[in-house]
Amino acid sequence: MAFQLPELPYAHDALASSGMSEETLKFHHDIHHKAYVDNLNKAVAGTEWEGKSLEDIINGSYDKGAVAQSGIFNNASQHWNHNLFWEIMGPSNNGMPSVFEDALSKAFGSIGQFKQEFAAAGTSQFGSGWAWLVKDQTGTLKVTKTENGVNPLCFGQTALLGCDVWEHSYYIDFRNKRPAYVENFLDKLVNWHAVAARL
Repeated sequence: MAFQLPELPYAHDALASSGMSEETLKFHHDIHHKAYVDNLNKAVAGTEWEGKSLEDIINGSYDKGAVAQSGIFNNASQHWNHNLFWEIMGPSNNGMPSVFEDALSKAFGSIGQFKQEFAAAGTSQFGSGWAWLVKDQTGTLKVTKTENGVNPLCFGQTALLGCDVWEHSYYIDFRNKRPAYVENFLDKLVNWHAVAARL
């Protein structure tokens, strides 16, 4: 069965008052994400990966020693990354559940320290990539960053929060001000209830 572009869980203009415009969502979801899905379906056709789950393709095609990843990996991983990205944002539930707030404070010292570390990961990622809040195999919460489409699945981690720092995610609304975009993402765009549910 071919992979499908998921519907956004909110309207294209639902995040506009929070800093992500309708134009950005139309370009990002309807064009960029759709291209990953279309390219993935073409790339896996007739290969060993046809009919496999997205997670199996990502884990099986990731090359730990490679400078550049294959087209199959890149498109599969970016499809997975964006599925998560849409799910953990929203026009409401920006307040953090107390249990999740306690978990972050225990892991990072404070919510402010967590946000500072996450913002630093997103703004210091050279070129395209992602900033992540992950739970590692020991259950420890960590902030990480990855280049291009690489994601926490490649390292046996559970992704709780992912921020897309490819330019197409922020250039329409923030131009070249990536730090402002990441700060706005954390303060106004994240649906912390959806993130906490992944814990």
